Amino acid sequence: MITGHHDYTIGVRWDGDLGTGTSGYRDYSRELTVTAAGKHDLEGSADKPFRGDPGRWNPEELLLAALAQCHLLSYLHVAVTLGVVVTAYTDDAVGTMVEDGAGSGAFTEVVLRPQVTVADASMVEAARVGHARANELCFIANSVNFPVRHEPTIVVATTT
Repeated sequence: MITGHHDYTIGVRWDGDLGTGTSGYRDYSRELTVTAAGKHDLEGSADKPFRGDPGRWNPEELLLAALAQCHLLSYLHVAVTLGVVVTAYTDDAVGTMVEDGAGSGAFTEVVLRPQVTVADASMVEAARVGHARANELCFIANSVNFPVRHEPTIVVATTT
């Protein structure tokens, strides 16, 4: 078993000074860039209702993506341990965030909807059960204070 302390480092640079800084709520852009050594930059912004650029990733989408990606990677590990051969995996995840009326808000739930293709019909039940174990192992799901539910669909690969 691998154990230990892991540190992660990123940089965030605000790119939104339109000439007068934050002199007024409408006087600056919410554009930012997330950087990490050896990786492509990630263009971020606020969500559109918060004066952001809808063409850039927002923090809410990134949180949802982190949960979905972590579950996928944990699930693939679990599949190996259960003898399930996964041949395809996609997810259409949905997160719900509720504003509190005081300028803040919080996620109340995330639902992951993985569609998993397995190599053989004998693997379907283990593939379904594996999602619970993957959730237990997912570092990101273990770090949030709202439920992360799973509504998996398991299909058997067709042979041609």
